[in-house]
Amino acid sequence: MDKVERLISIIMILLKKEVVPTREFAQLFHVSKRTILRDMETLGLSNIPIYSVNGVNGGYGILHEYKVDKRLLSNSDLENILTALGGLGQILMSEEVERTIKKIEAMVGPLPLKRSIHLSFYDWEGRSEIIAALMTCHESIGKRKLVSFDYLDKNGAKTNRAVEPYELHYSETSWYLIGYCLHRQGYRTFKLSRIDHLRMDEQTFHPRDDWPEQERQARYQPQLVTIRALISPGVKDQFMERFGRKSIELYNDEFFLATVDVPRNSTGFQFLLSFGTNLTIIGPQTYVEEFRNYLHQMMENYS
Repeated sequence: MDKVERLISIIMILLKKEVVPTREFAQLFHVSKRTILRDMETLGLSNIPIYSVNGVNGGYGILHEYKVDKRLLSNSDLENILTALGGLGQILMSEEVERTIKKIEAMVGPLPLKRSIHLSFYDWEGRSEIIAALMTCHESIGKRKLVSFDYLDKNGAKTNRAVEPYELHYSETSWYLIGYCLHRQGYRTFKLSRIDHLRMDEQTFHPRDDWPEQERQARYQPQLVTIRALISPGVKDQFMERFGRKSIELYNDEFFLATVDVPRNSTGFQFLLSFGTNLTIIGPQTYVEEFRNYLHQMMENYS
């Protein structure tokens, strides 16, 4: 264990306990008492409110005001935090999330929790491949450094981009990078799975003055179209989960009528195709024609 890890561990222990003897720290980290003394001096110089207690029961503690008041976090609060972190850990597959959970447990003591909520995400194999790009983007955002990469658009055209990275955004099953593209001279959203040869540059940047306003508009928002479709009872629950009960009404003895907003692009077509013969689009007519043309293009691949 290096010095930084030891210092962090000392803080975590002091947050959990009242006063810890020097010899206990020395035995735990396999170092001398003098080393622990220097560690405490280092923490003090770093504005961590460490204090010493003399006597038989002496040692080191941390000011009570610096600790998290356990009364502020109920078991329900802790369950909500750990549930959210657990779900995030599945998406990010990051050791940082696991360390954060351990830090929370260290601050509030052992958790007598039996979680009533469990989040489960399908373990896409490609998610492990994209983690390197995700971490590079995250580091670049923190260090305010430009990123460069090759980008493939949905038609397969490749362009080289230099981008000021501002935010990572996760939407349903995909990660996106939102930033200011120096080539396009504007804010753009890039799908991480379409990024190749990503690298963090040495050149730094200052956040643009208009970013707070652009942040609200920069999310990936495809153009939507309201469609009407007849759906079988077997897929009714899927539409209710995604679009709400108000989007479904009884049509006849065999079908329900769904009125929903879907992306007006191939993503919307693919979503509707996933229901197979359990769905028939009936309007608007222009969208029916677009969908029919998409189906014809698919059939041509098998003609």
